[in-house]
Amino acid sequence: MGLALAGRVSSREVAAFTRLLATMVAAGLPLVHSLNVLAGQQERRRFREIVRQVVASIEAGESLAGAMRRHPGVFSELGVSMVAVGEAAGALDTVLARLSEFLEESRVMARKVKAALVYPAMIVAVSVPAVGIMLAIVVPTFEDIFAQTGAALPIPTRAAIAASDALRGHWWVLVAAAAALGATLHRLRRTPRGRLATDRLLLSLPLLGGLVRKTSVARFARSLGTLVSSGVPILQGLEVTAKTAGNRVVRDAIARSRASIAGGATIAQPLEASGAFPPMVVRMIEVGEQTGALDDMLHRIADLYEEEVDVALEAVVAMIEPVMIAVLGVVVGAIVVAMYLPIFEMTATVG
Repeated sequence: MGLALAGRVSSREVAAFTRLLATMVAAGLPLVHSLNVLAGQQERRRFREIVRQVVASIEAGESLAGAMRRHPGVFSELGVSMVAVGEAAGALDTVLARLSEFLEESRVMARKVKAALVYPAMIVAVSVPAVGIMLAIVVPTFEDIFAQTGAALPIPTRAAIAASDALRGHWWVLVAAAAALGATLHRLRRTPRGRLATDRLLLSLPLLGGLVRKTSVARFARSLGTLVSSGVPILQGLEVTAKTAGNRVVRDAIARSRASIAGGATIAQPLEASGAFPPMVVRMIEVGEQTGALDDMLHRIADLYEEEVDVALEAVVAMIEPVMIAVLGVVVGAIVVAMYLPIFEMTATVG
């Protein structure tokens, strides 16, 4: 289950809705009655209207999965596939319970990633304006003082003054360049080749690449394990999982794995050939296929790599924070020293 594109329905709301629906269905309440009750409990008007539209579709003779499929911005293909299997098997309450657990675990992981990025983002938000104020206000004040003395300025001071003049006189060029770079990257990410190239580059980065890889593996294992344990056919499960992979390299590997199974081979071989999946993950999937316990093995992989993501997040944040603080200190210190160098020289000359 995903997010609405306009007037967003949060993942927390969708997870809570799924959990309550599973509880009510397990208690023996009729599906339409349960949905009507939950619609009245929704604080967000948009989500309330969507649930009521789902009820109207069911009353018109459509299945719950079919009604949910009409709202892809809120209910993901993974959730719809699981609900369809649950309805066909007469185990809707069990499948909804598994789906709610999956949504909660996915939300927890996303929250951890966002929380880890808060402090570095705050440092950037503070440091960039601070440096800009120094170049735009402080440096020009010293420049006027130095101009009155007529003394020759050292190279660091001239460099700081040149940077200040460039910022004040051509700030719009910097803004336009940043906007053009952002637009170019956005357009590049929208093309298949550009998305593949940037995702491959992301995986190859020294520290961040490992975090992205572990996050993608954890998401793949959790999604496919949940689908398989809910009774979704493996080919359909791989198709759905590929669309939610988040990384094009991983997505292509999953798609090739699906084609491999359709041709009578195993899942593990294409995953290993892609290089996107660690050897240990491939071996564990092979064991799961051979023993007929693929869903259990996928859940074990997800548990393991979600812990690895936590450790990797801590490592990334622990390294980024001092580096950013050091860079900020060096930049600010260099500007301060550059402004005071002429004063020191004049003091030494007078002395």
